[in-house]
Amino acid sequence: MYTKINNAYQYIKSFYPYPIDIAIVSGSGLGPLVNKIKVEKEIPYQDIPFFPVSTVAGHEGKLIIGKIENKTVIVMQGRFHYYEGYDMSDITLPIRVFSKLGISKLILTNACGGIRDDLYPGNLVCITDQISLFCPSPLRGPNLDEFGPRFKDMSEIYHRQSQKQLHDIARKLNIVLKDGIYCFFQGPMFESPAEIQAIKAMG
Repeated sequence: MYTKINNAYQYIKSFYPYPIDIAIVSGSGLGPLVNKIKVEKEIPYQDIPFFPVSTVAGHEGKLIIGKIENKTVIVMQGRFHYYEGYDMSDITLPIRVFSKLGISKLILTNACGGIRDDLYPGNLVCITDQISLFCPSPLRGPNLDEFGPRFKDMSEIYHRQSQKQLHDIARKLNIVLKDGIYCFFQGPMFESPAEIQAIKAMG
């Protein structure tokens, strides 16, 4: 895994040797975010050593590096999924590469179904926590000591101050933003009615 991380890191660094402020993973339907970026580099996933390639429609499969306002960002335009057949360690490879690039701020986006009664299609939700009981751990196997201890502290996986900033911005722009808890299902099928009721009961 260190070989994969280091090779991908060195390849990206050879294209863009400068500091990067924020990494963004753009999920389904959010690829057009790159239209807001003053693009400096564009790297297809297939060119990056050991990077998986997305097989899902609407996921372009490119790393975009550039400026938004006064920040340098690296954006995953499209991502890869467990249900495509990849191992969890490969799906999370880019996040470890971003860490090696010195990036400490990560924004994750996606589109998913909401099962709470007050959620409707098109609602924006700030994720505050997660239930990942059915998710194979990407930390399984030998520990990568460079990236932290064996057992991670999961008490604040979603940064509380960033959540507050999101809500402050939403209020300022008159955008309805709700809080929610994200739940992992393996896919690619949708959940059964009994599974949805079980997850509702779990909160």
